[in-house]
Amino acid sequence: MIPFLDIKAQYQSIKSEIDAAVLGVLASGQYVLGEEVLRFEQEFADYCNVKHAIAVNTGTSALHLALLAAGIGPGDEVITVPFTFVATVSAICYAGARPVFVDVEPVTLTMDPAGIEAKITSRTKAIIPVHLYGQMADMDAIKAIADRHGIPVIEDACQAHGAQYKGRRAGSIGVSGCFSFYPGKNLGACGEGGLVVTNNDDHAKTMRMLRDWGQEQRYHHLLKGFNYRMDAIQGAILRVKLRHLEDWTEARRAHARRYSSLLAGFPHLKLPVETADRRHVYHVYAVRSADREGLQRVLSAEGIPSGLHYPIPVHLQKAHADLGYQAGDFPVSEAAAREVLSLPIYPEMPSRHIDQVAAALEYAYVS
Repeated sequence: MIPFLDIKAQYQSIKSEIDAAVLGVLASGQYVLGEEVLRFEQEFADYCNVKHAIAVNTGTSALHLALLAAGIGPGDEVITVPFTFVATVSAICYAGARPVFVDVEPVTLTMDPAGIEAKITSRTKAIIPVHLYGQMADMDAIKAIADRHGIPVIEDACQAHGAQYKGRRAGSIGVSGCFSFYPGKNLGACGEGGLVVTNNDDHAKTMRMLRDWGQEQRYHHLLKGFNYRMDAIQGAILRVKLRHLEDWTEARRAHARRYSSLLAGFPHLKLPVETADRRHVYHVYAVRSADREGLQRVLSAEGIPSGLHYPIPVHLQKAHADLGYQAGDFPVSEAAAREVLSLPIYPEMPSRHIDQVAAALEYAYVS
């Protein structure tokens, strides 16, 4: 069996560092927020080249707080894409706002700037591009439209730790950027975790209060807040892992290049494309095929798992039927949902496993 993702292999590679960090927190008796989380915030802010980082309990909470800090509330509209994990849209709903969708570009599968302007109304209060699979959206084009209309951009960077757009880190271009540290992410905790980065002092102050019951100081609640605090153990673990992130990213990128080289001759397989002005960090290596189910069967028969990210776009999910969208409204997203297949990729993946996946796909086309 070839694993789709091997979290245990990553732990084994840095076991002594992780164990020491966890034991240090246990010995400190400081288990929620605290010094380890504060240091992780500072280090991650430096990594993203921003002023502030606010650590929270999940990526969804990060998106929720970023929206609230930007003043989003009931009656407002937020433009985003339907080809994303449902959390992007759920966070908008948590804020009381209405998600409004634009389709994605056919090559990068990120927000198509050409569709934004037609969706802007007097109620539009934010735009959330999703940096899908580890590649950033076309931020200059999106920001130009948003700035022209005075609308803040909040980056959903939950799959894009360390990705770059024209040399700028994911999360550093919009008014804020939101990250998830779910265990399978490129920078994953040993549990749940999330974070918001921003250069806006007021937004940072608001989010720090909102994550901790709206407190400015203990028992002084200025806002109606939430229990969105990060555990100290996760902060300590993430500090360790952040030191290895660039090496892991380069390993992912090398694996992606190997995949692309081996699969380049398959005419019925569309490979992911890294655009010239961006750094793709390959959270997912997603190919596209009109015969996705057939490819999955061949891979499964060879003991190779694969993933579907994402088989049903959000506008067609029953949970969001109230938004009133129908099949055909976003054809690029719907085509991607039918065709995308994620292949195994993780930093510690042996090259021979990539060769085996490619050989299985080749067999599928010649058999």
